[in-house]
Amino acid sequence: MMPELGKYTVTVMGSYIATIALLAVLVALTLWKGARVKRALDAQEERMKKNG
Repeated sequence: MMPELGKYTVTVMGSYIATIALLAVLVALTLWKGARVKRALDAQEERMKKNG
């Protein structure tokens, strides 16, 4: 399934692992920030409703 990489196996696999880890962190941070912004918008909407 995977081609023989010879002496570069560790380097290539390390690159794959680092890429997947960075993508996972990026997705997690995006979801976290999105949730934070949604909470802030909901709070602002509640304040707007109370004021008129």
